[in-house]
Amino acid sequence: MTTPALDFRSFYEAAAARVPARPYLIWTGDDSETSYEEFDRSVNRAANAWVELGIRRGDRVAFMMDNSPEFMSAWLGLAKIGACLVAINTGFRHQEASYLIGNSEARFVLTEPKYLPVLDGVEVEHPNLRAVLTIHGDDQHESFAEATASASTVAPQVTPRGDDLMSLIYTSGTTGDPKGVMQTQANFVLTGQSYPTWMGMADGGRIYACLPLFHINSQAYSSMGAIGTHGAIVLAPRFSARRFWPEVKRHKVTTFNYIGAMATILSKKDAAADDRDHSVEVAYGVPAHTHEARLALEERFGMTIISGFGMSETTFGLAESLTGERRPGAMGKPRHHPDPAVPRTEARIVDDEGTDVPPGTTGELLIRNAAMMRGYFNNPEATAEALDGDGWLHTGDNAWMDADGFYYFVDRKKDIIRRRGENISSLEVERIIEQHPDVQEAAVVGVPSELSDEDVLVYVVRRPGRNVQPETIVAWCSENLAPFKAPRFVEFLDQMPKTPTAKIQKAKLRNLPMGDRYDHEATTSRAW
Repeated sequence: MTTPALDFRSFYEAAAARVPARPYLIWTGDDSETSYEEFDRSVNRAANAWVELGIRRGDRVAFMMDNSPEFMSAWLGLAKIGACLVAINTGFRHQEASYLIGNSEARFVLTEPKYLPVLDGVEVEHPNLRAVLTIHGDDQHESFAEATASASTVAPQVTPRGDDLMSLIYTSGTTGDPKGVMQTQANFVLTGQSYPTWMGMADGGRIYACLPLFHINSQAYSSMGAIGTHGAIVLAPRFSARRFWPEVKRHKVTTFNYIGAMATILSKKDAAADDRDHSVEVAYGVPAHTHEARLALEERFGMTIISGFGMSETTFGLAESLTGERRPGAMGKPRHHPDPAVPRTEARIVDDEGTDVPPGTTGELLIRNAAMMRGYFNNPEATAEALDGDGWLHTGDNAWMDADGFYYFVDRKKDIIRRRGENISSLEVERIIEQHPDVQEAAVVGVPSELSDEDVLVYVVRRPGRNVQPETIVAWCSENLAPFKAPRFVEFLDQMPKTPTAKIQKAKLRNLPMGDRYDHEATTSRAW
């Protein structure tokens, strides 16, 4: 195949020229459908409005907005003029949001009225910030909707480039201040060209996107993947377990992505006669189910479920094959662009000195490919730590590779629990506990031990109507894991603290005061 220009404008306009009447954006908020041609006009209006406001190539604009058609057109309007989105997590408070605005040197903030209290004072705190805009405006803020309504539907006379920044995606900041991952238009276009191949999507496929648009998944995989298949993104305001399947069925979705607790919540849904009454062919997500649980879900829902590995720093990475072997527990192998002329994805496992380790040995996963971040914005030290001189990305994740080149995730390096000389993967313990029929969710953290290293604490959310006891949790782990991996402490919660992307916030769990916590070592002795 011949790879087209790697800028967003060329990528989108080529699709719009081929299928102008097909829907690109389906909004579940009111079930409206916007065709490629209609959406292109909306994007052009937004692009011209940004130009009138003084935004130029390379400028950053911060959004603090929920998923919406307005978010999509305003963001992609920036892309058409080579400007860059800085999407703020809508769960942030003032200090967190202000940090992103200042660190990114944003020129404007676009938001909704409900987030104005969070943003109060940011214009004073950051002199580089010209104004806070709201979508529909009020007595004190200019309306971006009014600016776009009167703007031209013809694209501005600006030619974006593949190396223009398209999005600054901020890391969670678990090891310090959040870092702005610089993702280019070329990376997003390469992802859009590749995603349909990875997912086996036919022309015109539909991708359900309920993850927030401040997340790399919705931005790159869903928004760009839909363009790559000349299909539609079915955009939902947020993830809702109650609305998920009705919306997927109503809009004839063929593919969806999941992360965090989404899969667990959906898999715990009681079986129903209409479980297969949908159009979904493939679901992709992390963390992976156990092999047995995945096969059971595939049989129940009549779809293929694949897992893989990706991160904000690179949209490529690893993935299971749709047609080849899927080994239990594996993340698959490196995933590539469909054009063989695009550099292939490479992966390695190295020790702490950066030396490759033999198959079967745990070490840090390193990745190199054509869709790598440019680095961290205004942070050369962190960039040099993550990207070495040969272009390898140090992921910060522990993994191992088998003799046939399949990769297996162990844990984040910081989530490995060191217990009396043994290393324990919190993810491994969580997966076992969540297989218990009375458990909705589990989160494992290390807590200081009075002996040495750490002890294992598990927080558990029971399934509705179930009353599983802590002794049962420990016994279940002891039956399915080595004894040293079984938790010492068990504590029940009504719900887990989560990010807007449905990830459990372990930092908050680690800081919770001790509640009604079961201590297994206080009730029995351990043989090991």
